[in-house]
Amino acid sequence: MKVGHAGTLDPFATGLLLVLVGSATRVQRFFMALPKTYRAVARLGWVSDTGDRDGELAHTGRVPEELHLPVGELMQRPPAYSAVKVGGERLYKKARRGEAVEAAPRPVTVYRFEELWREGERVGLEIECSSGTYVRQLVADLGDAYCEELERTAIGSFSLSDADESRVVPLNAALSFLPEQEIDEEEARRVSHGMAAPLEVAGAAVRLVHSDSLIAIAEPDGQLLKPKIVFQSDS
Repeated sequence: MKVGHAGTLDPFATGLLLVLVGSATRVQRFFMALPKTYRAVARLGWVSDTGDRDGELAHTGRVPEELHLPVGELMQRPPAYSAVKVGGERLYKKARRGEAVEAAPRPVTVYRFEELWREGERVGLEIECSSGTYVRQLVADLGDAYCEELERTAIGSFSLSDADESRVVPLNAALSFLPEQEIDEEEARRVSHGMAAPLEVAGAAVRLVHSDSLIAIAEPDGQLLKPKIVFQSDS
């Protein structure tokens, strides 16, 4: 049986991880695209070459009185110590060899960026952001700062407070963030063989469901919903 996940965590980070088992691995991209929420502790007046506590730290003593916490669409350059590939190789491998190579900036979205508390050179932050956002880079961009602690508290509607390693969420329920279209028995039979269903529900991706069973994930094609991922009737 295949096993996957919906987004890794940095080695120093803790928090929520969605584990995908069996047919859930086929819809990984939908879970990967969900926004993430984090709680972080930033240490001000210090810098780190990795952007976190595991890097080489240097004390600058420059602690801003106020922090500018940017929200909205941003162009973010991935940190040097990241898994982003440049020239076919992970950036962190180049960085470990002392090579100064930068990845191209890419668009990310910060939906919420709040200061929760502040004690001396440490500040607590809560960030809700799009998939692919590097929180430690957001922290580093505040000025002389690095990410000392990082915890992922939510992935979409999945919350750390509800996490249980023994809990198994049925796939149809797990994908409830996608719009649903109920289809009848004959349509379910046709869809299970790759045939399209009439378009009744709008969405870039739609769950086609019959009697609470997930039959397929479909995408619009004119006035039809064309199945892209078809499941067994017991999904």
